[in-house]
Amino acid sequence: MTGSKAAVEWLASVAPDPEACRWAWERNPHGVALLPAGKAWDVLILPAALGYPTLDVLTRVLDRPGPVLADFGDARTGFFVPPGTASRWLGTGIRTAGQGTWIVVPHPGRSAAGGIRWLVPPDGSGTLTDPALLELALHEAAAGPATEEDRW
Repeated sequence: MTGSKAAVEWLASVAPDPEACRWAWERNPHGVALLPAGKAWDVLILPAALGYPTLDVLTRVLDRPGPVLADFGDARTGFFVPPGTASRWLGTGIRTAGQGTWIVVPHPGRSAAGGIRWLVPPDGSGTLTDPALLELALHEAAAGPATEEDRW
């Protein structure tokens, strides 16, 4: 199974009717599906000003983090984390999508209309970002890069 096909299967598996979801997704002119969070993954949604630096930190320490989305207009980034993370996460300015919520997800093999897109597409293996590692990356990203003035 190719990466994109495996990713579609993995994402659609959380839908109430995975086969109908895949069928509709392939034919949706916007290239998006509405999927429930809280089954195979939760999503932590960060303001882009923190999300992009956090992703930079993660990609320095991991070969491949879990899936990451950018929303319409690049205002927010969404990190896919294990189910249950959303109910335990506390952080100012961070939104969560977990059990009982739904998110718009672009097809992993196509560009979605309107701007929502994968920064790190799912590979179909179920890889998610470890919440503890994400928290450490968030702290490092929030601290910002060291400047010459910080050293003195």
